[in-house]
Amino acid sequence: MKQLPEVNASFGNLYETLLGPIRSKLMLTGIEMKVFNHLSEPKSADAISEAIGSHPKNTRLFLDGLAACDLITKKGGSYQNSAITQEFLVDGSQTFMGSMLTITTQMFFDIDDLPKLVREGPPLTPEMDMASGETWSQFAASVANAERAGAAQHAVRIVADLPEFPAFKKMLDLGGGPGLIGIGIAIVASHPGMSGIIFDQPAVVKVAQAFIEEYEMDYRMKVMSGDYTTNPIGEDYDLVWAKNTLNFARDDMDSMVSKIYDALSPGGVFISCAEGLTHERTRPDKHVISMISLSLMGQDVCFDQGEIADSMLRVGFRSVRSRTLDTDWGPMDLDIGRRE
Repeated sequence: MKQLPEVNASFGNLYETLLGPIRSKLMLTGIEMKVFNHLSEPKSADAISEAIGSHPKNTRLFLDGLAACDLITKKGGSYQNSAITQEFLVDGSQTFMGSMLTITTQMFFDIDDLPKLVREGPPLTPEMDMASGETWSQFAASVANAERAGAAQHAVRIVADLPEFPAFKKMLDLGGGPGLIGIGIAIVASHPGMSGIIFDQPAVVKVAQAFIEEYEMDYRMKVMSGDYTTNPIGEDYDLVWAKNTLNFARDDMDSMVSKIYDALSPGGVFISCAEGLTHERTRPDKHVISMISLSLMGQDVCFDQGEIADSMLRVGFRSVRSRTLDTDWGPMDLDIGRRE
């Protein structure tokens, strides 16, 4: 007589994994339809349906799905944003993350052709040119609110804690994107006399320039455009800040880090913040999973933990201090190098 197998594990986590794409689709649909804009105060499903011009019954079912994801709450038949949703998903606020989440999904998480990529390898001609100015210009504009929503404030605390900070006169925000980490609400504004330069691709620095003007920092902030791997990046910096940007120089890190070293004034400080993969490049899970699409497309540019710090030491930084930061994006490695 055939017997049932002995089972020593649960498949609950496997089923939970299947629900992930549905949760994200519910959130992205809410962003697209601006549902969260109508839920700062409690409202009925019928009121939301009328406001967004949608099918009444399916609107109620959709709102129930959002509530199941803890994006909104439901009480007495009325729906309202959760605290996190109110902070980050109401279009028009300075911390609205909807555009960034949507573009991130399109740029990094769309892997419908995963079986083909695994079987055949990366395409000879990538469908999306990750080095294109237009791609990064769109991403830079969308990520600005993410910087306002905590990253810029965190950067200020890191830099202000440096013993050299009071004497800083000039900084470089390398691959600075929209530049908020280098302008009014952040590093330069936190210092009484420091000036700064944001270096990025031509299309991206146009976005940065707009934010410089918005925060009335024209007299202290400038932009410089080009490819930092091949073009000069300037000189006499007391601080070079590089956050999530050195990946495209990973094949020749020592040359890139040496260029940064040479751009620093004596006693200058180089701060890098980037992912650091561990456990044979399988952790942290957020970084591995979020970058798997690009990796399969031939853009495997994630750093191993300690890779940037080791390069700093090889090119001549007199000291390097490293620690891991807990961020909304996952654990990030902070490496601080000091020039002689």
